[in-house]
Amino acid sequence: MGELATTQKKYVHVTDVKKNGLVEFDFAVDDPCMYVELALPKKQFDEFCQKNKVTYLTREEEIAVENDKYKWRYGVIGTLTK
Repeated sequence: MGELATTQKKYVHVTDVKKNGLVEFDFAVDDPCMYVELALPKKQFDEFCQKNKVTYLTREEEIAVENDKYKWRYGVIGTLTK
């Protein structure tokens, strides 16, 4: 119980790495646009990613997520292209 189905793809989008080693990232299951914002020390981040068998977003996926995020904040689709 509490385990996600193995068919659900898990995504990570690293948004920042702080000077103190804290990794800020978005974590999503199935839909990269529906995510939670998390922060972990580098070692725990690496363990988290390994345990969850995550897929890192491609640059194209990052752009799509950022443009969707912009839509929710400002009411219009973002125009980020690279």
